[in-house]
Amino acid sequence: MFLFKKKKEVVGIDIGSSSVKIVQLKDNNGSFQLLNAGILPLPPEAIVDNTLMDSAAVVGVIKNLVSSLGIKIKDVVCSISGNSVIIRKIVLPTMPQEELEDQISWEAEQYIPFDINDVNMDFQILSPDSNDPSKMNVLLVASKKDIINDYVSVFSEAGMHLSVVDVDSFAVQNAFEANHDFSSEDILALVNIGASIMNINVVKDGITLFTRDVQMGGNLYTEEIQKQIGLSREEAETGKLLAHESANNQLINVILKVNETITQEIRRSLDFYNSTATDTRISGVYICGGCSKVYKLIDTISEKIGLPIEKLNPFAKIAYNTKDFDPEYLQEIAQIMAVPIGLAIRRVGDK
Repeated sequence: MFLFKKKKEVVGIDIGSSSVKIVQLKDNNGSFQLLNAGILPLPPEAIVDNTLMDSAAVVGVIKNLVSSLGIKIKDVVCSISGNSVIIRKIVLPTMPQEELEDQISWEAEQYIPFDINDVNMDFQILSPDSNDPSKMNVLLVASKKDIINDYVSVFSEAGMHLSVVDVDSFAVQNAFEANHDFSSEDILALVNIGASIMNINVVKDGITLFTRDVQMGGNLYTEEIQKQIGLSREEAETGKLLAHESANNQLINVILKVNETITQEIRRSLDFYNSTATDTRISGVYICGGCSKVYKLIDTISEKIGLPIEKLNPFAKIAYNTKDFDPEYLQEIAQIMAVPIGLAIRRVGDK
C-alpha cells in the first residue's frame, strides 16, 4: 500500500507467524487464473509480534518456495498487520486527491504516534461525511519505515523486489470481493484468524467502515493445551489439529474454552461497531484463516454472535487447471489462502 510503480505482474507472498504462503495469478480481464500456490512452515519464533526475528530463516523459506514452484516473477506484494500498521478513518475538509496528497503529512500528524518522517503513509478517500457535506471520510494507513525496510531487505536477500506493501485486512477484502457475491447494501464482517493475529474488517460495497487487529489466534490454543495438559509444543500443535478425531475430553474442553475466548473478542468488536454505526447493522460474517479450521470454532461463533456465518473461499471463482492443481487440496488449504490470493490480485501501480 506504500510503494508504487507502473502496473506489472506480481506474486503475492504472505509472511505469517507460522508459515509463508505464495500465490501467482493471471489476470484475464478482471477474472483470475491460478498459476502457482504453495505453503511452507516457518521455524518457531522466526516471527514474534510481527517482528522478523530470524530473517535468514524467512529468506530461506521464500527461496525454497519460489524455486520449487519455478516462479520467475521478481516483483512481490506482501502485507503487514497488528502492531506493524496504524489504520485510522479520519474526517478532513473536502478537497481533490492531488491536494490531499500534498497535505496528508501534516493532516496525519495528530493521528500517528510517531515522528511523521519515520513512517510510510498512504490514504484513500472513502466518501463524503454524512454529518457535514463540506467534509470527507479518509482512510489513513501508516507503518514505521524500519518495519517496511526489514521486509524490503528480506525479499532483496531472496532475490526479489518488494513493489507493494498492503494490509492483511485489505488483502482479505480483495479475495472476498473477487470470489463472493454480495449486495451493495450488505454490511459484512470479514474475520481472518491467523496464528497470532485476528483481523476484523467491516465493509460495505468495497469500503471499510471499521477495522481492528487483535493479538490473538491459533497460538492461544497451543499455549493453553501446553499449560493445561502438559504437552510439548509439537504435541499441542498436533492435538489442536486433530481434536475432531480425539477421544481426549481434556483436550476438547481446552479447545472449546479457547473457542469461547476468541468468540468473545469477535463479538466485542462487532458490538462496538454496531453501537457506534450510523449505518445499518452488520448482516453477516465471513471467516477465514488457519485458526478457523479449529474444532467447533465456527459453530461457537455462529451460536454466540447470532449472525449468518460463512467460510470465505478465496478459490471460489479462481480458474485453475485440474492437471496442475488437485481440487481437494485447494479446498483443504482455502481457509488459509485468503491473504496471499488478495495480495496476488494487486498490481504494481493500482490504488
